[in-house]
Amino acid sequence: MHRLIRAYDALVTAMAVVAGALLVWLMVSIIWSVAMRNLGMQPFAWLFVSGEYGLFYLTMLGAPWLVRKRGHVHVELVTAMLPRPLQTALSRAVAGLCVAVCVVLAWYGVELVSQNVERAAFDVRAYFTPKWWLTIAFPLSFGLMAVEFARFVFGPDLMHSGEAGIHE
Repeated sequence: MHRLIRAYDALVTAMAVVAGALLVWLMVSIIWSVAMRNLGMQPFAWLFVSGEYGLFYLTMLGAPWLVRKRGHVHVELVTAMLPRPLQTALSRAVAGLCVAVCVVLAWYGVELVSQNVERAAFDVRAYFTPKWWLTIAFPLSFGLMAVEFARFVFGPDLMHSGEAGIHE
């Protein structure tokens, strides 16, 4: 079981590293595209496509890691005023609600990918790209976010610190 947890943790970390690399690529591709335009050249079509897909994938691939690191936005004004037992209960309840939402979105993501595969759907821009290449990120990301939120429901750590304005 310990190996499975380490492999899972490595997957979430690897996805975050890819998201970081995509962020760097976005910066490079935008600079490259603007430089080409300023030199009177037509930027390559794949620069735009890779930027559009890159923005989507960096968001989806980085999201589970952000949940793990409590990097998402939440307000602790209410939890900071509550007694510790109530803070714990509320934090776990909110994390449980997040699990439920992520499971539903992952489920619909699986249905979307299945439909795209069945229909042999393509995203038509500069290139014909199978849509499932894009939509596979939905069930993967939301499924892993559900696991990360579940760690706050059942694990020793809480999602909320209980201190307004403080984050780890």
